[in-house]
Amino acid sequence: MHRFDSPFFVFAVVLIVQWLAAYAGDAFRRKVHPLKKEGDRQDFDIVRTASLTLLGLIIGFSFAMAVNRYDQRKNLEEAEANAIGTGYLRADLLPPDDASRVRDLLRKYCDERISYYLARDELRVGQIDAETAKLQAELWSVVARVAGTQPTPIVGLAVSGMNDVVNAQGYTQAAWWNRIPLLLGF
Repeated sequence: MHRFDSPFFVFAVVLIVQWLAAYAGDAFRRKVHPLKKEGDRQDFDIVRTASLTLLGLIIGFSFAMAVNRYDQRKNLEEAEANAIGTGYLRADLLPPDDASRVRDLLRKYCDERISYYLARDELRVGQIDAETAKLQAELWSVVARVAGTQPTPIVGLAVSGMNDVVNAQGYTQAAWWNRIPLLLGF
């Protein structure tokens, strides 16, 4: 985690920037239009209070959305890791050659998923997604072939575990796409 990703860092920067903006705005107002008497500021105080209330609501809702989405991503990433681990263990239920192939593919798959979480470049993320889809297809073809030749409940557990691996990736991907945008286009 980068130090700039910390919510405390963002809070401190936002707090300082807002304080500086308020100070600069007040200094500018004093130069341009000094107050003649105390009652001149009453209308401004109402507008300022309403604006700050609205700003507080927007910031509060944004942080609440970000925290909830972060928690959801974290939980889905954990579920994906558990699904990969379960798929790895259930590979033992397959014939030895197929079990070895599935374990090898799952190791590569796990490396790709870790690369996905570490990648910051959109081009690299696209390459990782393509490789992930290829590995998923290979994993599924191995377990589907075994299930076609040996349709037993034990093999069904291995197929179910592989299905969970594929589904978990999709859920995690959707959670990563469901983020508050960094730039709002301003």
